[in-house]
Amino acid sequence: MSSTPAGSPRPSPRTVTPTVETVLAFVNTRADGSGREELFADGDAFAAWLAAHEEFGVGREVVATDADAAVARELRDALVTVLLAHSGDEESLGEPLSRAERHLRRVGALYPLAPVVTAGGVELTSPQAGVERVFGAVLAAVTTFAQSGDWGRVKACRNPPCHFGFLDRTRNGAGLYCSTGCGSQVSMRRHRQRQRRDGGAPSEA
Repeated sequence: MSSTPAGSPRPSPRTVTPTVETVLAFVNTRADGSGREELFADGDAFAAWLAAHEEFGVGREVVATDADAAVARELRDALVTVLLAHSGDEESLGEPLSRAERHLRRVGALYPLAPVVTAGGVELTSPQAGVERVFGAVLAAVTTFAQSGDWGRVKACRNPPCHFGFLDRTRNGAGLYCSTGCGSQVSMRRHRQRQRRDGGAPSEA
């Protein structure tokens, strides 16, 4: 994870930092209705994904089991629930969010982080190796960015079933969708629902 050099300027909330890239790379591995495939389907798929993402620091020869892939899916899905809450998605609030936060606390206890202090700043890293290092790297990225005060800008698209993770770069932090296309789909869906509701009863001659 990137360090925080002493006296360095605070990045703009609209800057996609390496920590944000790490979080988004991990959460944007879900299958959805638009053609994206599940990248953590099993151990082999998870290992192939890790081999293509050197930023997690486990090397190209990492071995991942089906159980590892299941842990990755559970961590990812808990993070997606939190990111949906950042977008104000009502279905993710309440018990789903509480359940996700409890899971993230358990994961944090299983994969603790270690601070590396230098004259230039402090960096959170995972002291573990192999697949466990990946989960620690994700938690380190979340922690580092959350401490900037802009954690709420990392969101998941409110257009179901997209839920693609993105950094909200709007000036007021009010973005709800990962793209204008998803925003248009939601608007069109609501328009059709209003038409069905308003014109559902046939008029009598």
